[in-house]
Amino acid sequence: MVQEQFLNVIDLDEAQRRFRDAIELQPLGAEAVSLDAALGRVLAEDVVAGVDVPSFDRSNYDGYAVRAADTYGAQEEQPRQLQLLDEVLATGIVPTGEVRPGTATEIATGGMLPRGADAVVMVEHTESRDATLNGRAPPRATLLVTKAVTPGFGVSFAGTDIAAGETVLRFGQLVTSRESGVLAAIGASKVPVWRRPIVAIISTGDEIIEPTAPMRPGLVYDSNARIIADAVGELGGEPKCLGIVRDDLDELRARLHEALQSADVVLLSGGTSKGAGDVSYRAVSELSEPGIVVHGVALKPGKPICLAADRGKPVVILPGFPTSAIFTFHEFVAPVIRALGGRPALARSTIAARMAVKVNSEVGRTEYVLVNLVEAAGASQGGLAAYPMGKGSGSVTAFSRADGFVTIGRHEEIVEAGAAVEVQLLASELRPADLVVIGSHCVGLDFLLNKMQQRGFTTKFMAVGSTGGLQAATRGECDLAGMHLLDPESGQYNVPLLTPELKLVEGYGRLQGVVFRPGDERFEGRAAADAIERVKNDPACVMVNRNAGSGTRILIDRLLAGAQPTGYAVQTTSHNAVAASIAQGRSDWGIAIEWVARRLELDFLLLEEERYDFVIPKGRLDRPAVIAFRRLLCEPGVREELERMGFNMESRFKQ
Repeated sequence: MVQEQFLNVIDLDEAQRRFRDAIELQPLGAEAVSLDAALGRVLAEDVVAGVDVPSFDRSNYDGYAVRAADTYGAQEEQPRQLQLLDEVLATGIVPTGEVRPGTATEIATGGMLPRGADAVVMVEHTESRDATLNGRAPPRATLLVTKAVTPGFGVSFAGTDIAAGETVLRFGQLVTSRESGVLAAIGASKVPVWRRPIVAIISTGDEIIEPTAPMRPGLVYDSNARIIADAVGELGGEPKCLGIVRDDLDELRARLHEALQSADVVLLSGGTSKGAGDVSYRAVSELSEPGIVVHGVALKPGKPICLAADRGKPVVILPGFPTSAIFTFHEFVAPVIRALGGRPALARSTIAARMAVKVNSEVGRTEYVLVNLVEAAGASQGGLAAYPMGKGSGSVTAFSRADGFVTIGRHEEIVEAGAAVEVQLLASELRPADLVVIGSHCVGLDFLLNKMQQRGFTTKFMAVGSTGGLQAATRGECDLAGMHLLDPESGQYNVPLLTPELKLVEGYGRLQGVVFRPGDERFEGRAAADAIERVKNDPACVMVNRNAGSGTRILIDRLLAGAQPTGYAVQTTSHNAVAASIAQGRSDWGIAIEWVARRLELDFLLLEEERYDFVIPKGRLDRPAVIAFRRLLCEPGVREELERMGFNMESRFKQ
């Protein structure tokens, strides 16, 4: 099968116009659902109350129903005396008697006010007794009122909340728990709502397997179907997952027509490119009313999206990579689902920030850059700093961990560090973390942040390397930075690199070395430095590198002395990723800490013990989460656990 090119890559605005012209965007029709099924639905009609709420004059307090005029002048020293009637008005009781001048009836909160009464005296402002009053013997059932009330006090009159015939909810309102309470209060057993759009989801590809299936090399779990289905549900749609279809045109064609018969929107995930083996676009290209209207949009991520329609019904092939799929879903599909379900267009929240680092973009394509937002505490650098996620369109985690995204126009090539940008938030509002950590990754740090989360602190970590973390701390953009940078002149870790605005909090020592698979004779039995010297120019021995700016990368470059072995360009952002690459045979060696090697049963050649410490901007030392983190590091149980993980908790400084 010969690989083809895209039909015609067009810009975003033109793609939106063509797609909307080809589909129906009106709500799908109204239906009446039971009240317990109305939550999350959109009202298709105004809702008019058929009853008063409350439906009777109701007491707001435990006390006594009275005529207000009978209480005028009542004081502690000179109470007013009323005759207490025999009737007791509990909730749900319809009064049979009448409160006449000089009388009162006992009533409970929520009880129905009897005829003749126009107020309620709270029980704490009364006294019932048989003693004499002003020298006279009162009747046996006597109520003494010690505080006057005005007409209407303590009473909710019928219809004061909702009056029969009043419009209580409007067409187009989303039914939340607040609206459902109103519907229950007026006795609405059926609610008129727009029908939920049914969205069929088909995953395609020989490499895709269900999350419950055992993993094998070359396969990937189908995360897109889960993400898309839940996103459809959040938008008010009804997801209908039709499973995974292999790269078989006949099978996919049959599943596509099944979806068109049963759903209002059809989504395919994967196979949208025109490479060998991609069959989704081939099946969709057979639709003809009007069929494919867009195949290829000048977006990054999301270029290979395919937009089509079948007799007004939307059919979309989303890219297979998760981040691309999510972005294009929210750009093209989410507005359609909202419109079909009667929901208004979503007003996205935006916030101003400045780009923390330089970002290069491809001219000719609108690019979406996922970012994390952190507060910059410095006076001259105040506001929010946006850190690009930088994990690519294949990342599953980037979208879930990002605060928002920056849109880079198709004619922009570079966004400089410090440039003002507008960030579209992925949530309705920005929820700052209690503890922001930027810098070098370490499994020990993962352990500590997990402990912080268990204690109720929200945390955010961005792996940008030791150098990037130190710079972020200097700019006041984080609460603490993890780092392990060796000063070549002094031979000391971290301390010589601090500025007066930063405080160092001692972390722990960890063993850094060469990681390789057991039985590899190129490494076994050798000193770490000797092994690196032997293999660094061997094209058959593949290394896995670390990200530029990390302390481990600085160590690697020092050891290689300018050499760039096979695999040097492959950069990972964590020790775990280095070990995984070696364990899976994608590379033969790399440099990481001992703990990750032992966890995956890999061998390890010691290079050196290094210090992994934490740097805190002094302006953030009094923040509760920072105080809690420093205390956590000192707890005996925590220190013992870190020791068991292979970290050295002894101080470098002798007391």
